[in-house]
Amino acid sequence: MSKPFLIMQLRPEDRTSDSEFEAIKNHGGLVDGEVHRVRVEQNGLPELELDDYAAIIVGGSPFDVSTPFDEKSGIQKKIEAGFDSLFDDIVSRDFPFLGCCSGNGLLGSYCGATISKKHGEPVGGTDISITEAGKQDKLLAGMPDSIRVLLGHKEACDEVPDNCVLLASNQACPVQMFRLKENIYATQFHPEGDADEFIVRIEVYKDYGYFLAHTADELIESIEAERGKVDHAQNILKRFVDFYR
Repeated sequence: MSKPFLIMQLRPEDRTSDSEFEAIKNHGGLVDGEVHRVRVEQNGLPELELDDYAAIIVGGSPFDVSTPFDEKSGIQKKIEAGFDSLFDDIVSRDFPFLGCCSGNGLLGSYCGATISKKHGEPVGGTDISITEAGKQDKLLAGMPDSIRVLLGHKEACDEVPDNCVLLASNQACPVQMFRLKENIYATQFHPEGDADEFIVRIEVYKDYGYFLAHTADELIESIEAERGKVDHAQNILKRFVDFYR
């Protein structure tokens, strides 16, 4: 029997967490027997033995890495310390990892990049460009020069983290996707994202500062218009799963 994928989630709300989990399974082509789900926002990261897993996928989060340390909640501090320790192991082994949105900030910060609100992007669809290095990468090879993605984030990496390769970018947010070593990936966008999943997030997060609450209905309309346009982004997740399964 093949090893399961470890799905690590940080969303405190059951509705958004469950929706994200189902989207990861759906667009990754994973079934229940292939996944082990851990909600780290509840008790922090558990003790892990990487040899038990094929790869790790980390979802999004309402936590901001750039929040001043003394303003972070106890559970956020515990989560970030847990990831720093986990990354020590992941990086030393070049263990397969895909961090989506918050995973991008966590890995970027671990690698020494400045995380700030300089390159935040509103909730919705946008185009990102694949770099020349990205065109040679196993997760992006053969894709169009520009692909459509779904995203929405208040913070991002200000620069490409040290010793990492930039794989995708756009003008609003220069670090959209990067790779560390050969098997450690991070995306600022959501490769698991689809219209249904983003509508759930809009409904739940309308008072979280990602957008003005009174624009929620307008945002939902704009997300509806993205249906069927983000297949390439979702295929990044599928390729990751297929490669490391």
